[in-house]
Amino acid sequence: MTESQRETERKYEAPSADGTTWLPDLTGVGGIESVVDQGTEELDAVYYDTEDLRLAGASVTLRRRTGGADEGWHLKLPLPGDSREEVRAPLSDTVPDTLSDLALSRTRGADLRPVVRIRSTRGVRQLVGSQGTALAELSIDAVRAESLLATGTPVTSWTEMEVELAPDGDPALLDVVDKTLRKSGVERADSPSKLARALEETAVGAPRLAGERAGETVARGSAGEAVLGHVADQISALVRLDPAVRRDVPDSVHKMRVASRRLRSVLRSYRAVLDRKATDPVRKELKWLGGELGAERDQEVLLERLSSRLEALPQELAFGPVSARLRIWDAGKSSEARRRTLDALNSDRYLALLDSLAVLTERPPLRAKAARKPEKVMTKAIVKEYGRLSDRVTFALDLPPGTERDTALHEARKAAKRTRYATEPARDALGKPAKRLGKRVKAVQKVLGDHQDSVVARDALREIALAAHAAGETGFVWGLLYGQEQAAADRRERELPAVWAEASRSGLRKALDR
Repeated sequence: MTESQRETERKYEAPSADGTTWLPDLTGVGGIESVVDQGTEELDAVYYDTEDLRLAGASVTLRRRTGGADEGWHLKLPLPGDSREEVRAPLSDTVPDTLSDLALSRTRGADLRPVVRIRSTRGVRQLVGSQGTALAELSIDAVRAESLLATGTPVTSWTEMEVELAPDGDPALLDVVDKTLRKSGVERADSPSKLARALEETAVGAPRLAGERAGETVARGSAGEAVLGHVADQISALVRLDPAVRRDVPDSVHKMRVASRRLRSVLRSYRAVLDRKATDPVRKELKWLGGELGAERDQEVLLERLSSRLEALPQELAFGPVSARLRIWDAGKSSEARRRTLDALNSDRYLALLDSLAVLTERPPLRAKAARKPEKVMTKAIVKEYGRLSDRVTFALDLPPGTERDTALHEARKAAKRTRYATEPARDALGKPAKRLGKRVKAVQKVLGDHQDSVVARDALREIALAAHAAGETGFVWGLLYGQEQAAADRRERELPAVWAEASRSGLRKALDR
């Protein structure tokens, strides 16, 4: 069993290991009414990582710690700003499977081994507000770090201080405390964590961060830099979201699926920058991953749509056990979709994809045009995707209503996404024209997306109606909802020409060349 909490803290260099005369009185600062000495505790932590320090390179730490109130296994995942998510598991002799799974997108299946042992003598002070409310905890650690790797200086030591916000504390408190500490000459620590400092001071060296090699191989201000920067961002998002998807965090599947789609789309659009011989196999695997994630995401969207339709019905029209029937329909499909997601993330195929993505950033397959200025290269790619979109929208609008047109509109929706995604890495280079075109195309995508959701909903409603009929239930409600979805699709088809006219103005594309 694991539990997690958000940890928000700031680290400081302790000016002296002898006494705390340098520590200013924080009483009265930011609502702090008293500073309560909580005594001293001895902490002993062994940090685990891969042989090439993949976790440290991703700003992730995994440790087994004894001593203190929270002894056990701790996996710390980076969050924006001063925060991290700490996932805990009970003390055991080996790395818990739950934590190694959550670290898998960073380790990519490589073995975890002890790399550093850090022992700390910690003096704890609680920063207390009104009515005895704990606002934060200030701790001063005398640290002794020992390398467990074959190379490096065996031992190093230092003293540091950290201020950690209470779980429901106000982040503004850290700012006012920080200001007081700095006025007293207490400076922020250079290292983001004890592990990072231990690796550096034991001569193991700081691990290379993801994407650094790509930055060394591409010219600044070039098309290659713009594209690779966007590619690295999407890979980072995919890797970062993996633990959230495994823990079923709301909206995480959707975000991970979008990251995989964005990445796949950009690799297609910018073949002039990145060699397709290397990227096409990656795109194929990203399509597979998106499909596996899509089952769960599509079911989430569909259930929400159908549930809202049911809730909006007048009570006098809700004949039969419709809510129960919807739950029965969803239970099996959601369970199967969830299994597909987890099976995909635990598969060798997924690990191979993660390795391929790492290679893509470390040794990018740059083509000659990658060294050119981004304006012409990226404009050409965007206009090419727009041309495909135009062809598909025109084809769909020329068809009569029906299944064939529904399929054509869905293909146009996918083309709209690719066009929009192609504008994203170009926004810094092309400015407002790229952003404006992307916004117009997104409006087209939204209309087409709602149309496709209606198509899928009608298929589901027919399936539910058949199951209800077989169980002797009335199909009135499901037929009523079917009619509503058909009407919604018709409205979107009527809206499309006007929305497309806005997105297809020639001035939007001409502005890209200026």
